[in-house]
Amino acid sequence: MVPAVNVTFAPAGLASASHVPAEHVQAGIGSTQTQAHEVLAQGSAAGIGIYLPLVLLIVLAAAFGIFSVLLGPLVGPSRYNRAKTAAYECGIEPSPQPVAGAGRMPVAYYVTAMLFILFDIEMVFLFPYAVAADALGLWGLGAVALFIATFFIADFYVWRRGGLDWN
Repeated sequence: MVPAVNVTFAPAGLASASHVPAEHVQAGIGSTQTQAHEVLAQGSAAGIGIYLPLVLLIVLAAAFGIFSVLLGPLVGPSRYNRAKTAAYECGIEPSPQPVAGAGRMPVAYYVTAMLFILFDIEMVFLFPYAVAADALGLWGLGAVALFIATFFIADFYVWRRGGLDWN
């Protein structure tokens, strides 16, 4: 005896096949509709159930965040002094009067920030190459070598100009 395959389509377009022996398959619309309703009921219940871990994770993360924010002021020390409440920016003591020269900042901070951005951009371009190195082959290796050489020239220039000295 060869088992018959009864295929019904779930709402998401996925087919659900059940192997039913040939003597149990009834020719008629009623049995097909009943089986379709059973599959739809199972599919919708399973569809919602797969999101339960995600919903629980979101609820747990939100509860932890709210708990941490509310608990911090209650448990943490509340000893404030003048130094703790003062504004701190770039290592320069704040003063009510502008510093001579209209409050000029040391250039070393800006150079460090620019170098940090430069290295960030370099990494953004090197990560895709690391992922697809096999597919790019020798041409990709040459392009990345030229890219890194350009950055080394810029780094050498900054080093020779004294941009990395903190004296």
